[in-house]
Amino acid sequence: MVAEKIILLVEDNQADEELTLRALARNNILNRVIVARDGVEALDYLQGSGAHASKDRSQMPAVVLLDLKLPKIDGLEVLRRVRADERIKLLPVVILTSSKEESDLIAGYSLGANSYIRKPVSFEKFSEAVRHLGMYWLLMNESPPVR
Repeated sequence: MVAEKIILLVEDNQADEELTLRALARNNILNRVIVARDGVEALDYLQGSGAHASKDRSQMPAVVLLDLKLPKIDGLEVLRRVRADERIKLLPVVILTSSKEESDLIAGYSLGANSYIRKPVSFEKFSEAVRHLGMYWLLMNESPPVR
């Protein structure tokens, strides 16, 4: 049996969340999307702690779409903790942000981001970026084994 390819969307802005979900649907990317609205919720889901302590640890996302500007724990710190955790350090993490700060780009890659995508302004461009993202990370990419 092929494991379900889950997308973890870490996004605190409801409009950006809806935009991302709409772009996924528009491109027939019908994978289950788990939404975490802050860094703590994202780490709880990934590490199987807090509200997600009873989660099946074999149900890991195929890709994490990570915003940087998050409440509680920011996206760069989430990435730092993911890469420091032996059980989840190999998960593909795509930074999906509106930040135009070069320091965020450099920090994201330095901390082990697999990709860094700036959210385009128009829905058409964003939808096209999501289509490519889905094609690569959900269809072509071979995910690491769950530890």
